[in-house]
Amino acid sequence: MKKLFSILALAAIVFAGTLNVNAATAQTMPTSSQALVTAATFTIIQDEAAPAAEPEKGFHQELKERFVEGGPGFMGIVLLCLILGLAIAIERIIFLNLSSTNTQKLAQDVEDALNSGGIDAAKEVCRNTKGPVASIYYQGLDRAHEGIDIAEKAVVAYGGVQMGQLEKNVSWISLFIALAPMLGFMGTVIGMIIAFDKIQAAGDMNPSLVAGGIKVALLTTVFGLIVAIILQIFYNYIIAKIDSIVNSMEDASITLIDMLFDYKQKNKI
Repeated sequence: MKKLFSILALAAIVFAGTLNVNAATAQTMPTSSQALVTAATFTIIQDEAAPAAEPEKGFHQELKERFVEGGPGFMGIVLLCLILGLAIAIERIIFLNLSSTNTQKLAQDVEDALNSGGIDAAKEVCRNTKGPVASIYYQGLDRAHEGIDIAEKAVVAYGGVQMGQLEKNVSWISLFIALAPMLGFMGTVIGMIIAFDKIQAAGDMNPSLVAGGIKVALLTTVFGLIVAIILQIFYNYIIAKIDSIVNSMEDASITLIDMLFDYKQKNKI
């Protein structure tokens, strides 16, 4: 019986201790919650107080702003030079790529047709092939019956015609290359004159006034040089492509004359 009372008393003590712990925990929780709310509020206030970071400008946006700052007058003319120069350059690149042919394969096909079917068969091969080399071959074969000398003169003359077609409108690109920086320099000089006129009208040397005028003036020069550099790259590529095609034309002309000479010697014509 004594053991039963002892167990009940021990259980009552443990239960009372558990209640005290729960009560203490319940009292401390509001304090912790208040601390968390205070910290969150402080963080939000800091975020609101911090200045908003300015987004970084891309290259396209920066270029656009600089172009607008340069003024619509000379900057518009410089932009027009770039557009026209690029249009001509792209047209020439497409034309030159279409004019490129496999000269060795064409020469072999013409020689095979010449040996198997004569001059008419060789002319048919040239007629079905695009490019200046095939056109030169056709002109030489068309005059072959008049003699080797006449055929050679026809090849040389028509080669000059084809070279003129390859170089068509290329001089305009060189003009825009020279014109763009000159327009930029002219815009710079005019901008400097305007800046000094403003200084004279204001009556004092205001650094911000001078800096703004010089900045606008120099922007035209920068864009003029950029246009000239871009067009110069395309111009050099086009000239190199033309030189390559012309060299192929010269080699093909020599090969054609040799083929005609061998054909006439073989057939006793």
